[in-house]
Amino acid sequence: MNLFKKKDDKKTEQEKVEERREEVLARGRKFKYPLQWTKHRIVTNTILIATIVVAILITSGWLALYQFGMTDEMLYRITKILPVPVASVDGENVKFSDYLLFYRSSILSIERQSGQADNDNSLANLRLEYKRAALNESESYTYAEKLAKELDIEVTQEEVSTEFTRHLSIGGVERSEEGFLKIIDENFGLDKSEYEHMLYLTIIKAKAEIAIDEHANKIATKVESMLAENGGNYTAVAEALGQDVEYQETGGMVSSQNIDGGRAAEAFKLEPGGQSGRFVSTNGDGYYFVKLIKKTDTEVNFVSIKVPFTEFDTRFATLHEEGKIKEYINLTTNE
Repeated sequence: MNLFKKKDDKKTEQEKVEERREEVLARGRKFKYPLQWTKHRIVTNTILIATIVVAILITSGWLALYQFGMTDEMLYRITKILPVPVASVDGENVKFSDYLLFYRSSILSIERQSGQADNDNSLANLRLEYKRAALNESESYTYAEKLAKELDIEVTQEEVSTEFTRHLSIGGVERSEEGFLKIIDENFGLDKSEYEHMLYLTIIKAKAEIAIDEHANKIATKVESMLAENGGNYTAVAEALGQDVEYQETGGMVSSQNIDGGRAAEAFKLEPGGQSGRFVSTNGDGYYFVKLIKKTDTEVNFVSIKVPFTEFDTRFATLHEEGKIKEYINLTTNE
């Protein structure tokens, strides 16, 4: 009898197989876990690098927009995708893209004429003026959109398309859409969607002004009744209503395509002595009434009464006074 029989001899075949399996797995773990740790490190580093890159991009964009006042096309395109605010009006964000759209379309032709002479002080001052005007304009339209939401006012694509079609013949010249788009691109750097966006804003502001201006609506109703009572004496009505209206005479023949808020075009539809009804000016700043004095095939002579919209401007000014318009860029330093 062998008293020194090997311990392994007491193990069953099953135990030996299990022990062998564990040895193999243990050897495998030496390669598996370092590889897992490497993969984990790669993922962690990738996330860290991506976070740093995004942070750099965000910081650079913030500095370019809010500190340096840059207005180049790349930033404009970015703000069209990312709706960052340039200001707020009564809690409603003003889109940076709208501000840049108004500014860039206004300053483009002037910069081209001057050759973009950045060292020219007069041009720098002009840029500042246009930035101020663009910011005011974008704030005003944002307030109009806010009012429109509250009053359930909408502007359809059909209305925008109709206004776009009307613009093809502004000034009495019939233009093709292709030719018109070429003109607005060369002069203002706008494509069709950008131009239609401007038309949309103009229309919705006019609708908001009509909806809130009870005073203008009452005065317009008075004008209608007084003209009917006195046989269309525009001078007498204007004198009676005083500062509530604006009276104007052409003083002679003017083009039927005169750019005057639509008065000449409306007068051209009439016969001498004929009067229009109330209509909204094409720039949306009030109601017009016109009476035709004389016309030819291309010219008209007329008198007009305007009932200006004032309520919108009054409310907008009040927001300024109450500190409810907050601007996120400093135009005195953003050259």
